[in-house]
Amino acid sequence: MPILNRAAEMQDEVAGWRQHLHQTPELNFDVFKTAAFVTEKLKAFGCDDVVTGLGKTGVVGIIRGRQGEGPTIGLRADMDALPLNEITGKPYASTIPGKMHACGHDGHTAMLLGAAKYLAETRNFTGSVAVIFQPAEEGGGGGNEMVKDGMMERFDISKVFGMHNMPGLPVGQFAIRPGPIMAATAEFTITVKGRGGHAAMPHGTIDPIVITSQLVGALQTIASRSTDPVEAVVVSVTKFHAGDAYNIIPESAEIAGTVRTLRKEIAKKAEERIRAICDGLATAFGARIEVDYQANYPVTFNHAEETVFASDVAANVAGDAHVHRGIQPVMGGEDFSYMLEARPGAFIFIGNGDTAGLHHPAYDFNDEVIPHGMSYWVKLAETALAA
Repeated sequence: MPILNRAAEMQDEVAGWRQHLHQTPELNFDVFKTAAFVTEKLKAFGCDDVVTGLGKTGVVGIIRGRQGEGPTIGLRADMDALPLNEITGKPYASTIPGKMHACGHDGHTAMLLGAAKYLAETRNFTGSVAVIFQPAEEGGGGGNEMVKDGMMERFDISKVFGMHNMPGLPVGQFAIRPGPIMAATAEFTITVKGRGGHAAMPHGTIDPIVITSQLVGALQTIASRSTDPVEAVVVSVTKFHAGDAYNIIPESAEIAGTVRTLRKEIAKKAEERIRAICDGLATAFGARIEVDYQANYPVTFNHAEETVFASDVAANVAGDAHVHRGIQPVMGGEDFSYMLEARPGAFIFIGNGDTAGLHHPAYDFNDEVIPHGMSYWVKLAETALAA
């Protein structure tokens, strides 16, 4: 099955929805206008049931097939934007300073809306499709909130599938792998408390800047010297705050950052090593070091059978040569992981072409992707729920 003719015909309409959402980005769980837009569309399409307020501001539409009772599968898109100032210069650029759709969630939402419209028109399947629109993917754990709200049980969802655009992958191509496809994430804040004093008399101080500088370097040994080289772990320090004057050694310094891993055992070891390194440096320098470590999203883990199924569906849309079935895992995090912990399923990447990278102020979702994404969703639903 190539791109659906109907999906190609709908491209301009769906792109219009996408560009409208792009102009009015919202953050985290505060996606009230976006959720209202989605709800209005789903009701206009004739969905059999539209439920709002799941996971705080999530929306689920239920479309029942015309061929009788059967299982329900879930198709998920994310709705939230990022706290960035957009520099694309597009006519539909963000109208809200400090907020923009820099990860393509506007495109994900629009493509799933387009698929929902098609499926509600045709209903060529047995059972039901749950189209899931979730808030707060960018750090808020909206997927987890929807799962905790009983979404899977309420709609009796048996399998769940997700999709994300990938800059650099050509339009019309897909990429996937079984097992871990995106990393577990954690965040840490480390506060080094020393003894301040005059910059001309450092011997009378316990300099937290010197200690913290050594700590930054020591943390890199978690990947280079504490972890098997064939395992994946990334420890990145992304903040360093200390001092306010040229001639004063401050009382304290603070760093913060993130840890990314593909296995629970490695995640546990990384946390243990962070704490051990901090304890050792505190003893060596006579300082006090406090560690606040917060595990965040778990590994996004594709189930084997559902990954083969999703790959085959993508191949029917794009051709087998355009489906990369064994890509390297991506070390970014994704809270679709919570849905994959609750139900079997698979997460796939769709090519966004030669565009700026995700989370970049020059990024823009490529509207040429729309018919490919719509066709994938439709074929996946119709194949999974074939009579």
